[in-house]
Amino acid sequence: QVQLVESGGGLVQPGGSLRLSCAASGNIFSSNAMGWYRQTPGKERELVAHITSGGTTWYSNFVKGRFTISRDNAKNTVYLQMNNLKPEDTDVYYCTAAGRYWGKGTLVTVSS
Repeated sequence: QVQLVESGGGLVQPGGSLRLSCAASGNIFSSNAMGWYRQTPGKERELVAHITSGGTTWYSNFVKGRFTISRDNAKNTVYLQMNNLKPEDTDVYYCTAAGRYWGKGTLVTVSS
């Protein structure tokens, strides 16, 4: 059974940092691209960052230069380092494996 479990969300002030983690169980991690999406209630889920099994990364324009996605295949974990956070980054962040498997999300709130 495949499971993705996100952690690391919370409340942070503008300009602060958080690191999200997504731990994968099941034999899916090393061969699959991994991604982070975010979603505001009532809006479509949007792709934040993506990393291939080989480590190639992609970022949306609204996080480029501030967020860094990485993966540790030995730990079956993908990370999202978020720096210089802005109030508009407030959202529920979801981890996905190849767009087929999804975690339940972790809430990030950026507020003073």
